[in-house]
Amino acid sequence: MKKLQFAAFASLALAVIFLAGPSAAQTPAAKAPAQKGAAAAKATGAEALRNTLGKLKSSGQINVAFSGDSLPFSFVDDKRQPAGYSIDLCKRVIAQLGRAAGVPDLKVNWLVGTVAERLAMVASGKADLECANTTATLSRMAEVDFSSLIFLDGGGLLVKAATVKQFPDLAGKNVGVIDGTTTATRLESVLKMRLVNAKVVKVKDGNEGIAMLESGSLDAFASDKIKLLGLALQAKDPKALAMLPDDLSIEPLAFALPRGDSSFRVEVNRALTQVYVSGEIESIFNQWLGTLGQPSGLLAAMYVLNAIPR
Repeated sequence: MKKLQFAAFASLALAVIFLAGPSAAQTPAAKAPAQKGAAAAKATGAEALRNTLGKLKSSGQINVAFSGDSLPFSFVDDKRQPAGYSIDLCKRVIAQLGRAAGVPDLKVNWLVGTVAERLAMVASGKADLECANTTATLSRMAEVDFSSLIFLDGGGLLVKAATVKQFPDLAGKNVGVIDGTTTATRLESVLKMRLVNAKVVKVKDGNEGIAMLESGSLDAFASDKIKLLGLALQAKDPKALAMLPDDLSIEPLAFALPRGDSSFRVEVNRALTQVYVSGEIESIFNQWLGTLGQPSGLLAAMYVLNAIPR
């Protein structure tokens, strides 16, 4: 049902990455404080001892962090199970990790969380892998590693269609954004650059943002464009909402991994490469995103460039 609703709403959208060209999206991120001196040395030593494949072999299970509200990438479906584009890719990765660890029937423990929570889980070792719609950034690489890219998306704005027609209309309005995200930083920068005096309101997650937009507490909500489409389909009246054509940013999405574990990262990237070169990515894309059209040239090139040679 959710996929059918998503298809209906997506067909009305005016600007999405696949049809609009080189736009790519934002996802929340927690900025890790820089470590210095003995603390940095201690962290480096801990990372050097990371052996996630060994951990999987000894425990027979893997802990995977994911987003519960980022349809169509990562969400909890009607059966209370993880689902989405990223989850389908993640399951291929988990299968490869099981083979590499000698445990083909790995038990999977799914851990739902916001992006900041997911990154913290991976950094602390609570989660062995993170599969959602997280943007790979240099600041995040201070605490986690990242896989090869899995997607490109663009930060955008979902608005009340009756009150906001174009970006300058945001002047004097309340614009929501998830706290701690790269979108939040970029939104404030763009507003300042374009001399639009809007009030930025920080929210906890996408569900809170869409609820405040519907109630009138917000006039606009900023996030990943495709995530915004997924949230809009859950609104009481999707037709009352519209996507502005403006792109806030272009950002790459990837899976977050434990730092200092190259053997683990190799197996994750091996699985992604297999999906890309085998053509399996086409069926995964069509299942979750095909209603938006074919991948843009930029996205198609990303798949090719991230198919790492043997």
